[in-house]
Amino acid sequence: MKNLFKRTAAAAAAAVMAMSLAGCNNAGTSSTASDNYGGTGSGDIAGTTSGNGGKLVIGGIGPITGGAAIYGTNVKNGMQLAIDEINAAGGVNGMTLEMNFQDDEHDPEKSVTAYNNLKDKDMKLLIGTVTSGPCEAVSKEATKDNMFMITPSGSSVNAITSGDNCFRMCFNDPQQGKLEADFIAEKLSSKTKVGIIFDSSDSYSTGIKDGFKEEAAAKGLEVVVEEGFTSDSNKDFSAQIQKMVDNNIDVLFLPIYYTETALILQQAENKLDVPVVGGDGLDGLIGVLKDKVALADGVYALTPYSATASDEKSVKFTEAYKAKFPDADDPIQFAADAYDCVYAVKAAIEKADIKDANISSSELCDKLKAAMTQIEYAGVTGDSKWSADGEVTKNPRVMQIKVTDGKGSLVDL
Repeated sequence: MKNLFKRTAAAAAAAVMAMSLAGCNNAGTSSTASDNYGGTGSGDIAGTTSGNGGKLVIGGIGPITGGAAIYGTNVKNGMQLAIDEINAAGGVNGMTLEMNFQDDEHDPEKSVTAYNNLKDKDMKLLIGTVTSGPCEAVSKEATKDNMFMITPSGSSVNAITSGDNCFRMCFNDPQQGKLEADFIAEKLSSKTKVGIIFDSSDSYSTGIKDGFKEEAAAKGLEVVVEEGFTSDSNKDFSAQIQKMVDNNIDVLFLPIYYTETALILQQAENKLDVPVVGGDGLDGLIGVLKDKVALADGVYALTPYSATASDEKSVKFTEAYKAKFPDADDPIQFAADAYDCVYAVKAAIEKADIKDANISSSELCDKLKAAMTQIEYAGVTGDSKWSADGEVTKNPRVMQIKVTDGKGSLVDL
């Protein structure tokens, strides 16, 4: 099968290798655990605790069914892995953690319903939601209640702007767009004519696209064609692809999710022969392409974690995840983000010296949102710290899909 993409010149690839960008009613508990891979920092999470401080219920919301189920399933599993590790090590300040994860099917209205159900189930803090639209809706409710929440992957700007109770583990959308424009300008410097295909009905996609365009203009990149689609027209991309061909683009930028990306790659085969750059929404692309994964060979993605990465934290997390969920596909970054969320919350609980799970959710929120701005957490997805607006600062990395013997993997550059 013919690959869609050009191989980047050796000099450019060598430059990329040196790149370091500065800165993306189902409940379950268990008693098994692996080693603690959370990391250290001023909010040090190493060590064990024990006591009888009660059971602290952590809510989770995300899609377990529907088109975005891979994201929610990974978040649910990542949370469970971290919670089980913490409980096996004695809990946090004498408290045991318990997860209650609700399916929202990537639907804002259902996500709000799930949030209200979790409140009725004594949720004290929320890790979620997983996707941006539902996160925007739920964050408004959480702010009204003064409920602490940290989203692992809700990356739209408005996902955490409703109040000072909202935090984020991933990069926001404009940040992603800026970093990706920097990558193209600095590491693919001969590729100056950019074509964009984006989802005009999705805040994640439009947010990244807008951030990219602003930075691209500042870096001397020319966006020569910009083609949109909507959730009602996301199957046939022949018109958009032809526009890319007609405008003789140098590089294709896809600020979209893996499902549509897979279709674009298949429909563009033998028509486009340019490098492709995307964001964290491309996580899952390898799995959905299956025997057509060769089409993704060479794709660049901004992602803080890969199951095939060779750094120590990634390797240990991947091994623990596979051991706990042997029937699941390899974890994607959403699992690592969720895992880091739990451990960051643990660090904040310890910083705030919270020892009683009977604390009200509002009082807990006040203590956690103060503590979050004082901790630094070294996790699977990088070294993270938070400002008062809930945004995270961490070092991202660009990875590239490599296909060998019909098997695709994300590799560090």
